[in-house]
Amino acid sequence: MLEDNTRDAELIQELLEADNFVCEVTRVQTRAEFVAGLENTGIDLILADYKLPSFDGLSALKLALDARPDLPFIFVSGVLGEEVAIEAVKIGATDYVVKSRLSRLVPSVQRALREARERTERKKAEEALRRNEMYLAEAQRLSRTGSFGWDPGNGEIHWSDETYRIFECEPTIRPTIQLVLDRTHPDDRMCLRQIIDRASIERSEFTAEHRLLMADGSVKYVRAVAHPSTGEDPDSIVFVGAVTDITERKRAEEERERLRQLEADLAHMNRVSMMGELAASLAHEIKQPITSAVINAQTCTNWLRRDAPDLTKASKAAWAMVAAVTRAGGIIDRVSSLYRRGTPERELVDLNEIVREMSVLLGDTANRNAVSIRTELDPGLPPTTADRVQLQQVLMNLMLNGIESMQDTVGELTVASKRTEDGQLLISVSDTGIGLSVDEAERIFEAFFTTKPQGTGMGLSISRRIIESHGGHLWASPNTGRGATFQLTLPVEATTLVRSNSCR
Repeated sequence: MLEDNTRDAELIQELLEADNFVCEVTRVQTRAEFVAGLENTGIDLILADYKLPSFDGLSALKLALDARPDLPFIFVSGVLGEEVAIEAVKIGATDYVVKSRLSRLVPSVQRALREARERTERKKAEEALRRNEMYLAEAQRLSRTGSFGWDPGNGEIHWSDETYRIFECEPTIRPTIQLVLDRTHPDDRMCLRQIIDRASIERSEFTAEHRLLMADGSVKYVRAVAHPSTGEDPDSIVFVGAVTDITERKRAEEERERLRQLEADLAHMNRVSMMGELAASLAHEIKQPITSAVINAQTCTNWLRRDAPDLTKASKAAWAMVAAVTRAGGIIDRVSSLYRRGTPERELVDLNEIVREMSVLLGDTANRNAVSIRTELDPGLPPTTADRVQLQQVLMNLMLNGIESMQDTVGELTVASKRTEDGQLLISVSDTGIGLSVDEAERIFEAFFTTKPQGTGMGLSISRRIIESHGGHLWASPNTGRGATFQLTLPVEATTLVRSNSCR
């Protein structure tokens, strides 16, 4: 309270307390005292006389406006004229009360405090709104996600700052559906137009994934999601949505697809290169049933040429010939499947059967290297869902590696199958060759790492990828004595991957 009259100050306080105000009054009379009082953060209201012996209310008002502009400032004076009072309010005073009419004081104070409280609450709300808008804008920038509103009734569209950045448009440009279509890649415009038209008619939520063709010729991938919302007019439907720049994600997906294709090509090359090593075994395996078929054909002919043809024996020879040719055809089918390139085909397969097939196919290669192949197969092993050709490739890789590690010594290759305690299927390939160091046991699965002078370093890396894609694991360890053991596990039911496609 800026007041030099003690009695007036007491009267003002009594009036306020009579109306249930709890007042803690600081009375000042000079400029220095007033300035010091403004530093008290607990002050809620300033009541000021207009004229004092060494100070005046207008000067106090200007000081208060500079230091504490949110504080209510009410003139309470006996010499304040109407024109001066109005001018004071224009400058920034909250109100004025003439001392001869102090009945107006309490309502004036109540209104001033109420308005001050409302201003404070409004200011806090505005600050919170600005802060939230800042957080939202920063979140949109970081996530590359902009927001938009669209009223199909009048065609009005509102974009956030990030949406303008995604479309690379100046904020002064008014967004329209035509602008969106013009920015869209020509190959995607018809699809997007159909989505927009359908949403406009059906008033249903929509998702659109398409490309933008920018002014510099670059291409962006964007994904827009929107849902209908009722605006101020209950009969009017507007769409509220978000648009996300997914260019980096799309390029990453394309790169992953390229790498998958590269892996598939490398795996195919690996199979083809292995077939060169199997040429001698294939010739031997195919020659045996063909020779048997020729002998049985000659025998059948001899039985039929007799004066009294022996049809029973001729029939047996003919059936034996059919069986031999069928066996040769089976060998050719197994070999040709390893050459095929294509999408993996998963089916129920018997791991024991694959072990037997590879043991037969690699039998001659093993014999030429003075290696014997021994199998220890669990007859109760259940089937697993897998790609037969890929598992043949993995087992052929492991068995050939074992045979090659023993090519300078007489050795034995043991292939075993069993069910593990946790229910997985286990295949182990153990040799008595040169063995592995502890460091090599893990490094041999790295791409392009090899212990062979002529090796590519891709066979084991590809094999591990194949087993992992089936939900299994492939590892190696040195034997206690000579050689090394490679082991792989597979689930009884391998997992399959499901992909979703965009509208493009």
